[in-house]
Parts: sequence; C-alpha cells; structure tokens
Amino acid sequence: MPASPSPDSKLHRIQRLLSPLQLDCGTALEGVEIAYETYGKANRDKSNIILVCHALTGDQYAGGPSPFTGRPAWWPRLIGANLPLDTNKFQIIATNALGGCMGSTGPASNDLEGKLWATNFPLITIADMVRAQIAFADALGIEKLFCVIGGSMGGMQVLEWAIQAPDRVHAAIPIATTARHSAQNIAFYQVGRQAIMADPDWKKGHYIEHSTKPSNGLAVARMAAMITYMSEAALKKRFDREPKEREGNRQRFDVDFQVESYMHHQGTSFVDRFDANSYLYMTRAMDHFDLVSSSGGQLARVFENALARFCLFSFTSDWHYPPQESREITKALTAAGAEVSHIEIETDRGHDAFLVEEPQFESALAGFVSASAELAKL
Repeated sequence: MPASPSPDSKLHRIQRLLSPLQLDCGTALEGVEIAYETYGKANRDKSNIILVCHALTGDQYAGGPSPFTGRPAWWPRLIGANLPLDTNKFQIIATNALGGCMGSTGPASNDLEGKLWATNFPLITIADMVRAQIAFADALGIEKLFCVIGGSMGGMQVLEWAIQAPDRVHAAIPIATTARHSAQNIAFYQVGRQAIMADPDWKKGHYIEHSTKPSNGLAVARMAAMITYMSEAALKKRFDREPKEREGNRQRFDVDFQVESYMHHQGTSFVDRFDANSYLYMTRAMDHFDLVSSSGGQLARVFENALARFCLFSFTSDWHYPPQESREITKALTAAGAEVSHIEIETDRGHDAFLVEEPQFESALAGFVSASAELAKL
C-alpha cells in the first residue's frame, strides 16, 4: 500500500519563493515552497517552457511516475518525446498547487515555527495558486512561458495566468473548465467536505497530531466527486448493472454491483495518496472561483488585457463543466479582442476525457501547440 502524502519527503523537488506571498484573504504567507517536476530541457533563453497546472486531485508528476507513491504519470499520452507536449522541443514544468499535499505549502505542511498548519492554514483562492506559480517562475528566472495548460481546476489556473500576467504567456490552453463554479458543483463539493468533517477521525482538522486519518469521510468525498467526472453513457458501457461476484453469504448492504465496487476502490485508493485538509481547502477555492462576478457581470472585462492566443477544449458528455461553459469563455475572449478558438470533442468519456485516450483531442492539441511554436519562432 502506498504511503500517505508527506510534504517533507526528500523525493520532491522544491523551490522556495523569494518573498512572502500575499493572499486574497489578507495574509502574507511566508516561506512558501512549491514542489515541481520537469520533463525535457529549457533552451538558452528559457522561451520553450510549458507550465502544466493540475486538476484537483493531480500533482506535479504529470509526465513520469511519482517516486513517492509509485503511481504512473497522469498525462502519459501528452507529455514525452514526439507527443503533443514534446520533450524534444519543450521543457514541461508541472507544479503542485499551493494548498496541495505533494510537497507544496499547504495544510499538511509546517509553518515557520515548525507547527503543523492543519486548519490554521489560511484560506486560499485559485488566484492565490497562480500568484504562487508566478513567484515560482520568478525564482527560476523564467520571464515568459511559451504555454500554460491545464484541465478542470488546472484550466481555472490557466485563465488566471492570462489575467494576472498577460505579457508572460504566449499560448493558453484551458481544458474542460469554467469561469465560475455552478451551484450544482458547489453542492457536490459541499457533500464531500461534510463527509470528511463528519468523520470522527477528522479531529477538527488536527488528525495528524492525533495519529488518525478521516479515511472513511475522504473516501466518500472521492466517490461523490467521481460521479461527476464520468458520464452516464461511460458508466453504462463499463458497468451497467453488472453484478459483483461474491463468495460466501450475502449481507444486506454488501456491494452488489460492479459499479459499486469500482467506487469503493476509487475511494480507498484515494485515501492513500491525498490529504483530507488539502481536499477541503482546494475544493473551497474552486467553489469561490468566479470571474463573472469579479468582472461586474461582464466576463469580457477580465480578459481585456489578455495577450495570449487561446485554445479551449471541451467534451460533449462532460456535465461537470459542460461545453457551454467553454463557449461562454470563448465568447468573452472574442469580445475582448483575444485570438481564440474552441474545440468541442465528441466523446462519451465525460469530464475525465482529458485524462484518457482521446485521439481527436490529442491531435488537435498537438496542432495548436505546433502552430503556436511556429509563431513564437521556437
């Protein structure tokens, strides 16, 4: 069984930010560390760098196996030699988001006095995550990114990059994302958070000090979220109502169906690699992501200074962030005068389509990256 996440693991590559990070909540967070991984080599002027922003439960090990958990790369079809994010041409840098649990500063790490943050960690936003990434780029001497790419929560960060640092991004690729969290998504994540906090082993967020873990609550939170990541068609094709083979006498509320068994597996395996408090903080950050309200109801306003060329991807069966969300962003970017395209991929894979084999998506992505590289004279 993989070990539980530990921000103190020496296996992570860490970059400490050069100055305190000013958060939206008003706190200046000192000693922030960002864990990261690289694939490929930077050129002399560091103009060939692609930043990968991970989704909620992702990490920095997008293009290779995690030395800590042993899990394989989560984007193996995109990152590598002669793949869409070609490591022969580009250096791909993937960071663990602020608030994460794979080495970056978050509730599972210690403050400057050596005390575990737990739920004393300040509330963070998607904008804060991007401020940390911008400061991270500064610390590495990266003046401008060739491309920023990410799906779901990662796509939110891509949009924030285009807003916060418009002159530092050549190409932006938001995938299966939104400009604001819907009431339905807020409701789903609230169910997950309540499951964690209702677990008696949560200990008001201080479970590490008590040598416990809210495993049951976190597993339920993961199962609830997984339902939103898959489409009904995908669940029917993969499981339908197939019964689970069992040995011995059947108990009244045992797992009866293969889909139930799959959900239980997803929940229990998630507990071994993710921190419960990080889940609380990061889902809350996603809930409060709202570019529409921050623009006074006119989304185009937040993109009026955007200089990147955009390519948005959405998936027809994604009901977590449906294609309409990307269409609205595309419309706003167009109104703001940005160079933008939107590609809607026909698939029954649901929200998770950007993480699995989708040849049409991979081909279109490769084409956009290649064309952008030509324009950037890389």
